[in-house]
This record gives sequence, C-alpha cells and structure tokens, in this order.
Amino acid sequence: MAPEPHQNPRPSSEPEIHSGRKSLTVCLYRHETGLAVILLVEWLLFNITGQGFGTFDNTFDLLRHSCEIGLLALAMTPVILTGGIDLSVGSLLGLCAIILGKLWRDGHLPIAAAAALTILAAICGGGLNAVLITRLRLPPLIVTLATFSLFRGLAEALTQGVDTFTGFPETFLRLGQDTWCNLPAQIPIFMVMAATVWILVHRTTFGRSWRAIGFSPEGARFAGLPVNRRIAVTYLISGAAAGLAAVIYTSRLGQAKADAGTGYELMAITAVVLGGTSIFGGRGSVHGTLLGVGAIAILSNGLVHARQPREVAGMLTGVLLLTALALPILMRPRSRRSRD
Repeated sequence: MAPEPHQNPRPSSEPEIHSGRKSLTVCLYRHETGLAVILLVEWLLFNITGQGFGTFDNTFDLLRHSCEIGLLALAMTPVILTGGIDLSVGSLLGLCAIILGKLWRDGHLPIAAAAALTILAAICGGGLNAVLITRLRLPPLIVTLATFSLFRGLAEALTQGVDTFTGFPETFLRLGQDTWCNLPAQIPIFMVMAATVWILVHRTTFGRSWRAIGFSPEGARFAGLPVNRRIAVTYLISGAAAGLAAVIYTSRLGQAKADAGTGYELMAITAVVLGGTSIFGGRGSVHGTLLGVGAIAILSNGLVHARQPREVAGMLTGVLLLTALALPILMRPRSRRSRD
C-alpha cells in the first residue's frame, strides 16, 4: 500500500487567540481602565442624586471650572515623571494674577501685552525652581515648598493683602466667560496644551528621557542623557502652565486677588497621581492625568448639585485616590498578586 502523502498541518490560530486574550487582559488591568470605570460610576451616581447635574449648561460649567486645574496637572505630569514635585504652582498662579492686574491697571499696558509678560514672569518663576534643583542639587520638595511661600508672600506684599484688581476689558473677559464653537472659550486652549504635552511625553525622546530619569537618574547620566537640562525643562513648562492658568483664571472670575489658586497645587498633584503616574517617577501617562482631572472635577461639581457640604469633597477625593490606586492591584489575577 502506497504511503499517505505528507500533509502540512493547517496553521493554528491558537497563538493569535492567546495573544488577543493577553492584550485584552492587559487592557482590563490597566490603571486607566479602572479609573475610567470610577469616572463613569461617578457620573451616573450624580446624574441620579444631583439635580441638574447632567444638563449641557452644567457640563459646560464643569469644563470651564476645571480648566486651570487641568493645565497645572498636565504640566505636573512631566515633573512627577522625572521623580520631582512642584508645590509652588498654586502660589505662582496667584502671584501671576496679581502681576497681570498690576501691569494692566498700574502699568497701563494693553491687556494682551500684560498677559504675555505675565506668562513670561511665570516661566521665570519655574526657572527659579529649575536652577535651585538642577544647579544647587537641592531636593525638589524643599525647593518648591520654599517657593510656595515665596510666591504667595510676594502676591500679598504687592497687594498689601487687600487690593483687588477688577474692571478688566470685555474682550479679555470673553476668554474665560464666553463660548467658542459651542464650547467654553478656554477649552480649545486646554486641548492644545493637552495634545502638546501628550506628544512630548508619549511620542518624543524628551518623554522617554523623562521616564528614564524617573527610573534612575544615575543610569540616565551614564546613558549620556543631559539629565539637568531635561529636568529644568519640566519646571519651565510647569511655570508657563501656571502663568497661562492665571490669565484664564483672572478672565473667568473677572478679578485678581492674592489668594488666587490656593490649594490648586494639591489638586493638580492628586489628579496626576490619581491618573496612575508614580509619585516616585518613571511611570505615568497624560491620558491618565486627564482622567484624574475629570474624576476630581465631577466629584466636586456633583457634590454641589447633590447639596452636600463642601468639606465632603476633600474627604471623598482622598477616598477616590486610595480606591484608584488600589483597584488595579485588586483587579489582577490572584496568581499574579500572590507572586508579587
């Protein structure tokens, strides 16, 4: 009997199926996925309990009021990726708001020129942090804690603690109070900033170097990276974001006071860490930061519509942060958790 001809086995699709399942599992256990679920639950809960929460007007109001925190959080992401921290952004925002008012009212400059010089002053403030951290090798926590007090003290000194700047031109107020293409006017600026930081972090050598520095500064130096210059850039970006946020903040409220931006630095840091960026550096994403900003904004706005005391927002923000940090670990397969 003639031997049966050799038949090539049909290529198996099992490796592809296994690879697809693995990719799906990785996606489900990502920090951002858990945070997106929390954000959705928040939205549904406040839609039920908060009167008028889900309306278009309130959605626009939510976007409008979260813009400044979002700008600070976006700029804070590269800073924390390198293993640093910037506690001064809220105070720098307040100082820049006063500088804007001084330049326009007392310096008699056009509002556009005053805004441009304000952002330049904010970059100088970020540059001060950068010099102290990179040249003098001082810890970022101590440096920015010191400039936190310095910038707020300068703002209070310039106003004697009581002076308030009001009466800004109508054209300037439109930036924070008007709409553009049926969106709050400041949202296109925020979207451009978000896209720019996302590209920097995720699609450039700068972003890869920031992660490398966060993982191991010494290793990054041995690899030939200009560590000090790359770190300095993050603090300059942070300063520029604080200046831009100050301009938008002043335009939205129509006034500038020395206490502007109080507590904003903590909210920005919370949003970044909530979004999955490691406080020790080396790991994180801009889209995670955006989800963190959204979660905090929805929580704060939703509690107002649910008629809950303002103090509850701080407590629930802490609970939200702890939940978001613990959820990806709890969602891991049990075998993987036991190995860790």
